[in-house]
Amino acid sequence: MYKTILVPLDGSKRAEQILPYIEAIASMRESTVILLQVVEAAALTVGPSNMLFYEEKDASNRALSSTKAYLEACADDLRARGIAAKYIVEYGIVVQRILEVAEREKAELIAMASHGRTGLARVFYGSVAAGVMQQTDRPLLLIRSAGS
Repeated sequence: MYKTILVPLDGSKRAEQILPYIEAIASMRESTVILLQVVEAAALTVGPSNMLFYEEKDASNRALSSTKAYLEACADDLRARGIAAKYIVEYGIVVQRILEVAEREKAELIAMASHGRTGLARVFYGSVAAGVMQQTDRPLLLIRSAGS
């Protein structure tokens, strides 16, 4: 049970608050932890008759390098504690990619921190956690993260 745990991160300290929980679970179950960050399209142009997505290659390359370095550091921290860890960077729509990676990697648990937005803030910003919760077919561990 929980041999593979998928942990979506967004680079924030709030999202990282799930890591101590995952460390405890992974240590007890000898799980492999997969850290995931989904990078969305860099820019959007809206015209009178359509919406166009485009990507600035230099900015995307810098973001990719930064994301990989961040996830590698997180994975190294877990490995230093004796936990098998790897990372994946995906492009696209965040909730969709989380679900696709969970399926592809055969994750038995998805674990993530919720920013705890409610009301209009949740409507305006959306909720990745809520989207995953509504669509996943596997166990989901959610914690409400503290802080700003």
